[in-house]
Amino acid sequence: MAKESIKQIANNKKAYHDYFVEDTYEAGISLSGTEVKSLRLGKCSLKESFIKERGGSLFVYGMHISPYEKGNIFNKDPLRVRRLLLHRYEINKLMGKATQKGYTIVPLKIYFKGSLVKLEIGLCKGKNLYDKRESLQKKDEQRNIERAFAGRE
Repeated sequence: MAKESIKQIANNKKAYHDYFVEDTYEAGISLSGTEVKSLRLGKCSLKESFIKERGGSLFVYGMHISPYEKGNIFNKDPLRVRRLLLHRYEINKLMGKATQKGYTIVPLKIYFKGSLVKLEIGLCKGKNLYDKRESLQKKDEQRNIERAFAGRE
């Protein structure tokens, strides 16, 4: 079987800054045709999005997919609520862990896997302010080390 190509559309950098990602899952997402066409053009934002459980299913709120220019009446609301496609045991596992104090479910990135649109979601625990500062400091140190090695060569 040939390896499926993965093309990333959008990444949620804010989630990595605000949360410790404990576990990740790959979920399908229910979209209309014009939304898929807009995603192929890379017009998506996950910055303010979050995931909630409603009626035994998971839904993503606040994910902005810009309207397709040539879509006219078939365009949907850019901020509409979209259903995630996961197996029942995955939903139960996620919701069991998310009910614990400090845990939440956050979309991390959206990408094409072959011809299908997939959303990577993460079970996350919130960072404190000092944790955020520490991660920024480590990032700066790593950048300085890489610059030092690049200067030698």
